[in-house]
Amino acid sequence: MAKVKSALEIALEKAGKIGGLSEEEKEKIREEEKVISILKEFYQGRLDSNGLWERLKGSKPSLLRKVQMNLIDSLGLGNAHEELIMKKTGILAVETLKKDPNTAVIESGLNTIEELQRDYEETKERTIEDLKKQIEMNPQLRMQPVRMPDGKTAMQMKVSVDEAVKARLSDYLSEHEEQYSGEFAGIIEELKEHMQ
Repeated sequence: MAKVKSALEIALEKAGKIGGLSEEEKEKIREEEKVISILKEFYQGRLDSNGLWERLKGSKPSLLRKVQMNLIDSLGLGNAHEELIMKKTGILAVETLKKDPNTAVIESGLNTIEELQRDYEETKERTIEDLKKQIEMNPQLRMQPVRMPDGKTAMQMKVSVDEAVKARLSDYLSEHEEQYSGEFAGIIEELKEHMQ
């Protein structure tokens, strides 16, 4: 099996061909590798927020910022609640390592994301229930045009309640997801501004 080269090794090979990397560039590459290594363990669940804190204790502010930015960039409206909480505690753990932590503001932003995600999921669930009731009460919503052997078109019961709900839900979500995504993106940008 061939050895997989690290980003540093690849960069050093390229630099050897074009004149070499400065110490600053080498340090930046090492920092990137450290971030990737630590976050890999964190995302795989082999490192919790306390472990993340321990591994990053004494790190340069630039490294702490990179870890936090990676964690923030990995947040999504569709993340499972447990995943959001894991990332939230990780971001806050890293924030406490900074010389001038902005923990209250960061936590407030993360709580807003958590509330927005909860609202999004609750709205989605309510919509599913409402759509089911509508479709069960009005079977015509499950009918689709079908071409008959004689070339004429007739309406037939074509889909199950769940299939009809799925079809209508995707229409609803495409309309409302833009609103939630816009709010989510705004909160993420605010969080990034407060991280130094």
